[in-house]
This record gives sequence, C-alpha cells and structure tokens, in this order.
Amino acid sequence: MPETLIGKVVRGQTWLDPVSDFIQKLGKATYRVLGPAGPPTRNLMHGTWLLRHPLHPAVTDVPIGAWTVGVVADYVAHFTSRIPESAGDIALAVGLVVALLALITGYTDFGDTFGLERRFAIAHGLLMTIVVVVDAVSLALRWWGSQGVHPIAVALSTVALAVLLLGAWIGGHVVFGIGYGVNHDAFLDGPEDWADAGQTDDVPVDGMHVVEAGGMRVVLARAGNRICALSDICTHAGGPLHEGTLEGGVVTCPWHGSRFRLRDGRAVGGPATFDQPRLIVRDTDGRLEVKLEESLHEP
Repeated sequence: MPETLIGKVVRGQTWLDPVSDFIQKLGKATYRVLGPAGPPTRNLMHGTWLLRHPLHPAVTDVPIGAWTVGVVADYVAHFTSRIPESAGDIALAVGLVVALLALITGYTDFGDTFGLERRFAIAHGLLMTIVVVVDAVSLALRWWGSQGVHPIAVALSTVALAVLLLGAWIGGHVVFGIGYGVNHDAFLDGPEDWADAGQTDDVPVDGMHVVEAGGMRVVLARAGNRICALSDICTHAGGPLHEGTLEGGVVTCPWHGSRFRLRDGRAVGGPATFDQPRLIVRDTDGRLEVKLEESLHEP
C-alpha cells in the first residue's frame, strides 16, 4: 500500500532513534526514582487502574479542543467586539494545564514502543512538546507582556495549532496505521463451544502450558486445585504469555511486563489496559475442554 508523504518523511528520520533511546531511559529512571510509588503511578498514567482503557488519548481531547477554541476566540476578539480578548487567553491556559498530563501519559506509553512505531511515536511526542512550549510562551506574552505584543502571542498560538494538527496526524498513525496500543485480542476467534485442550496431566503443578484450542492459542495453569485458561496473546502487544512468568496467581508477559490475574484475566499491571479473554475449563476423565467465557464478537 502506498505510504503518505508524511509517513515517508518520518520513516527516514534515523536521528530520532538515539533521541528515543535517551527519552525511554529517562522515563524508566524517573519511575524508578519514585520507589514503591513508581509502579502504581505508571499504571495510573497508562490507564490500567483508572479507566481500564488507555488514558493518553482520552486526555488529549481537552487541549486540542481548548486550543482550537482559543485561536478562534483570538481572531473573533480581534476583528469584532463580540467576545473579550481574554477569552482566547483562558482557553489557552486551560489547554496548557491538561496538556502537561497529556505529555506525561504519552511519554509513559512511549516507554514500551520499539522499531518503526517508536520512530513515529517520538516524532509525535516531540511535536506535541514543541506545541506546549510555544503555547506557554504565547501565554506568558499575553499575561506579562505589553499590550503591543498580543498579536505576536496570537501568531504563536496559530502556528502552534498548525503543528498540533500535524502531530495529531502522526499520533493517530501510530495507533491506526501501525497498531500500537490496540487490543491485540480484539480480532481473535476462539472456541464458543467446548474444544479439546489436551490431557489434564499436561498442565504442570508450577508453570504454564500452551495449547491450540478451537483456533485460539490458550495458556493453561493451575491455581490451587483449579486449572485456569486465558488467551495466550497479550492484549498489549501480542506477546506470548506462556513464555513469561507465573507468580502468586499473576501472569507476567515477557515482552513489556504487563501483568494479568490468572483466575479472571484482569489486567493488574501496565502497560496493558485491556483484560485477557478468559476461558472456562472442564475436566472429563483426565481430558480438558475449554470455551470462551464470553464471545469476543457476538453481542
């Protein structure tokens, strides 16, 4: 499929790779400095604990809307007397406050990107950081500059809005074009009726066992006297859960460290925000059968 001009330009920016390395290391070091508060704070920024859904895209709607309204208000106030000049200033300030949270959540998600998605993600992040800086300068000129610099402040906000639209396109491409952050189990098919999953004795006392059942790769593990089953494909980035670790009834993905509760598939540690599909298990004379607890596609 032909690539867009913007995509070609971003793809060719190899200088972004060392910048990405630095920022990813800085982000991980920042959460380590927080000590025991680091993991829960990181989970909060991913959206694992707050929304059960990625937090960053939800937050970004506020500054985009506020800054768009602000620029429109600036020009309406300049050419008419329908609204005060301060209307654009207030909208700009509201956008900046929420944009700080958008930057934190965005760079937190960025910490788990790699390859091509990482190059596009850092381009998105840097452009949005530039937007915040330019709008902060614009706000400073509005509030602390002389009356004569207000048109310059409006011009800066206008330029920032144009850069914002470019950055938003690239950010959308990271999700919709490359597939980062989407639920990797969303398009799977699985057994909605009982499907064979092998012998009961194949499931070790400690550790995990993977099988193909009804067209789905399923990871089986024991929780006390009970055998539990989850989709083996990590919802975050498609990692193979059976290659990870199982401790205290929690499965940890080997790729990015997402953690899921074995008994019900609930995401208890990011970067994953979506739960793992759970399968019901029954044992018939030493032979296991599984089926999805809930259909992945039917209403």
